[in-house]
Amino acid sequence: MTSLTRTALVIVAVVLLLLGLLWLFQRQLIYLPDRSSVPPAGEVIPGARDVSFTTGDGLRLNAWYVPGDRDVTVLVAGGNAGNRLHRAPLAKALAAHGLPVLLIDYRGYGGNPGTPAEEGLHLDVRAARAYLGDGRVIYFGESLGAGVVTRLALEQPPEGLVLRSPFTDLAAAGQANYPFLPVRLLLRDRFPVAEQIAAVRAPTVVVYGTRDTIVPARLSRAVAKAAGGRVTTVEMAGAGHNDLSMLTGDELIQAVVELAEGT
Repeated sequence: MTSLTRTALVIVAVVLLLLGLLWLFQRQLIYLPDRSSVPPAGEVIPGARDVSFTTGDGLRLNAWYVPGDRDVTVLVAGGNAGNRLHRAPLAKALAAHGLPVLLIDYRGYGGNPGTPAEEGLHLDVRAARAYLGDGRVIYFGESLGAGVVTRLALEQPPEGLVLRSPFTDLAAAGQANYPFLPVRLLLRDRFPVAEQIAAVRAPTVVVYGTRDTIVPARLSRAVAKAAGGRVTTVEMAGAGHNDLSMLTGDELIQAVVELAEGT
């Protein structure tokens, strides 16, 4: 065996080892929860209260409920990082317009038990929807949460759907951030938003920032194009994925309020 051949074999072995590690630990790269416990809801949002519900696989999850005087509740499913404390400003802004809000944390987030994965997150948001009973509900999904609520919308159609920074599927977003990796080949969790939104008939609002480097605007535009029902797009000029305008900006909040008023 020549030294060149040995070197090539070592390189191949190292690459295969790295890909194997990425496959094994991929969810630690996808889900970035803040696992710390959060304060009582009322200390963060006046009038809010702590609530809980049990998932289909037996996990007891905590969430915050903010009451309002409108007859349609906004169920907020966050992105892949942080916890509900980080999305309290969104809940406050919606509540200021009279909208009740259920602000959830997935398993493994915000002091909740469990470990996040695609199927688990689906059970989490399904349990959150069951907690709201027969009331009218708008689903609000942020980034990864857009995939969570779109799947829920297929099972339990909402009054309306708000997708903030949605990707066509998780692999497309991953490939945009890691172009040198075979992301689609490695991924176990898929979140096929564009495929599923085609079968959703609820009125949908797609919000995205033109300078989003985490979920490029072209992916969100493709989701809007794939929507099977009435769709409205809100393009936030110059906004990045985590800019404040994408959390509590007037255009975002007004789009949710108008959707609620039109249902």
